[in-house]
Amino acid sequence: MERLNFVKNGVSRLPPGFRFQPTDEELVFQYLKCKIFSSQLPASIIPEINNVSKYDPWDLPGNCDDEERYFFSSKEVKYRRGNRMNRTSNSGYWKATGSDKKISSSINNGIVGLRKTLVFYEGKSPNGSRTEWVMHEYRLVSVETSASNSSQKDANEIGDWVLCRISLKKRSIESDNNTTPSGRTMVNNAEMAQPRFFDFLSVHHNSLPAPAHSSTSSTCSSSNNVVDVSFPNHEETSGYGHF
Repeated sequence: MERLNFVKNGVSRLPPGFRFQPTDEELVFQYLKCKIFSSQLPASIIPEINNVSKYDPWDLPGNCDDEERYFFSSKEVKYRRGNRMNRTSNSGYWKATGSDKKISSSINNGIVGLRKTLVFYEGKSPNGSRTEWVMHEYRLVSVETSASNSSQKDANEIGDWVLCRISLKKRSIESDNNTTPSGRTMVNNAEMAQPRFFDFLSVHHNSLPAPAHSSTSSTCSSSNNVVDVSFPNHEETSGYGHF
């Protein structure tokens, strides 16, 4: 059977109309397991990158507008002694969240997958700003019963590769239009500075909040029940009159 290759210049390229939407089990046992044991992959569609965590998510190959991007990532430990990976990039760092999810298969006895969820933060740890970039990192481990305790099982990582799925979480159309490439929401300062006018015609007077004690002055006209809230000492609001 001829091996299908959909990776060109480090980027996956599928024909129009095709989508790559594998399950967690397929990613672990059909792709990651085959990659680690040098078996033939179902299709060459996942690019290889040396430690994905070292790159800002928007700088990785592929189109950021795509729903998901997949990469085989080689492991690069942060310290010589230990298995903790280096997850620091130029603009921030990846931080694990929640507990790892176990992925098992009925035909792979003794071998399971683990899915770790990470979120990208801009800035330096631990004071970075959370973004909407999310990574699912899949690992392959072997589970063996401890010789000293039959009820205890030891998990050992297999191979030098992990499989990463990266996506930009989108909440709504409005938030998409106000989102930077880093996944942070933009704020329109000019819009926030404009005075706001409140119409109390449709609001019952008993439900109105008590006036707060502040330096903001308010002028109300009894003819149309519209309040003009003006901001003292502000040049942009000096031209507004009272109704």
